[in-house]
Amino acid sequence: MRADLLTASVDGLDEALTAVDAFDLALAGGLLRPGPAQAKGLTGLARAVAGTPLAAGVGEAAQKASAGAAGEDHLVALAAARTALLGSVHDALITRIAEATGRPRDKEFTPAAGGRQAANLQTAARSWLSDLAGRGWQGIDHELVSGSARIISAMLPDPDLRRLATLLDGFAAELAASCPGAALERVPARRWADLWSRAMLLTLPGAADMPVTGTATGRLLPLGVDLQEHPTAAQAQIHAVFEPADGGAPRLVRASVSVPKPDTVVGAGLWQLLRPHMPLLAAVRDGRSMVLDAMPVTAEGDLIWSDEHARTGEPADALTTARVALPAATDAATAPLDRHPARIAVPVFLEGCAVQDDGDAMTFTVAGQPLTVDIDRVPTAGPLTPEAVAASRACVGLLRWDAGAFRVQPLAVETIVRKKPVVIHAGGWAAGTTDKAGARAEKAATDAVTVLRERAGRLLRK
Repeated sequence: MRADLLTASVDGLDEALTAVDAFDLALAGGLLRPGPAQAKGLTGLARAVAGTPLAAGVGEAAQKASAGAAGEDHLVALAAARTALLGSVHDALITRIAEATGRPRDKEFTPAAGGRQAANLQTAARSWLSDLAGRGWQGIDHELVSGSARIISAMLPDPDLRRLATLLDGFAAELAASCPGAALERVPARRWADLWSRAMLLTLPGAADMPVTGTATGRLLPLGVDLQEHPTAAQAQIHAVFEPADGGAPRLVRASVSVPKPDTVVGAGLWQLLRPHMPLLAAVRDGRSMVLDAMPVTAEGDLIWSDEHARTGEPADALTTARVALPAATDAATAPLDRHPARIAVPVFLEGCAVQDDGDAMTFTVAGQPLTVDIDRVPTAGPLTPEAVAASRACVGLLRWDAGAFRVQPLAVETIVRKKPVVIHAGGWAAGTTDKAGARAEKAATDAVTVLRERAGRLLRK
C-alpha cells in the first residue's frame, strides 16, 4: 500500500472544511437574529459553492439568512450546500485511498424511484428542523425538542419514512439530553449540523430512495465485524468480499443488522440482542464462508440480508481472504447522501508493519510512514484488545478519516500465542463464546436482558 499518499495533503480540503465549520458556528448560534460573524459564515458557504449548479440558490439563501429572513426553502439550500462540500471532501479522500490501495472502484449510480411518501409528514419534519435552525443549538429547550415526538410517531409505521424517522428520533434524544442549550459548556457543532443537514435533505421527496438494484449469487468471504453502539441502538456491520458464481470480478460488500436497545445493555450484552437476527455472525466467529443464492444487494454494496438466500459454506479464514481476495476486490460505490468523510470505512490489509505504542497512541509503520491505530473504535464486547493489536504481525482493518488524518480501525489481527499463529477478531464473541472472559462478560449482561424481555412480555399481554 502506498502509505505515503495517505499522509500527503489533499488540495482544497482545508478550505472546504473551513467553510463548513464557519456555517456550523452560525447554525449553533441560531439564524433568527444572526450577528456579523454568523453572516460571514453564511457568505463563506455560498462562496465555496460558487461556480456550481447550487450557486444561485445558495447565494440567495445566504443573503436571506444573513438578514434573519430565511424560509424553509432557503434552509434546504444551505443544507444542500453544506452536504455538497462534505461530499467533495469525501470524494477527494476516497480517490486518495484508491490510489494508495490500487483497487478499482464502482462507478456512481442514480437511485431509482422509491415508494409513495406522506408529504405532509415530511413537511412537518422540515418545519420542526427549521425551528431548530432558527433557535440554534444554544437556544434549544425541552418544549422545542419535544415538538418532534408526534411527527416521529406518525412516521415510524411507514417503511418509506422510517429512515428519516429513525434519524429524527436519535437526533431529538441527543438534543433532549442536552437541554437547555444555553447551559451547554461545549456544543457538538459538527455532529449536530451533520444530523440537521441530513435530516433536512431527507424531507425532500425521493431523497431517501435506496433501491435494491440486483441480486448476489456466489461465495461470501467475511473480513470482520464493526460493532457500533448508541445509547438507544446497536449495529453489527460485517465487511466481506463477495465472489460471484459466474466468475465475475470480486467486490466488497457489507451486511448489517441493527436493533433498538435500552441504555442499560452494553458491552457483551449487545450480542444477545443482535445475534438472533443474523446467523452470519456465527459464520464470522467460526471462520466460515457463506453461499448466497439471489441475495438482494444495493448498488452501494449493502446486502439486504435474508436467511433463506444463504447457507453456511466452507472454512474461510479472514486473514487469508485479506491476503488473496481483497487486493483484487472492487470497492463499492457511495450513495449521494452518504458522501461524508465520517462514513469512510474501507477494508485494508497490513502485514509486516512495525507497531509503536507509547501509551497515548498506537501507530503502524507502513512503508516507512506512520499510520495511527484507532484503538478507541475496537469494541470491548470482543476478545480483540490493545495488547493483541500491539503484538500483531498482520491486521485486517477499516481505513477511516478522523481529526484530519487517516486512521486504521482493527477488525482482526494475527498474533502469536504459545508459539502458534492465532487470529483474533473484534467480533469473536458475536455468536457466543467459550472464552472465559467473554463468558463472564455475557453472563453479567444476561440478567438485565432477561428482566427487560419479561417486562416487555407482560406489557404486550396487557
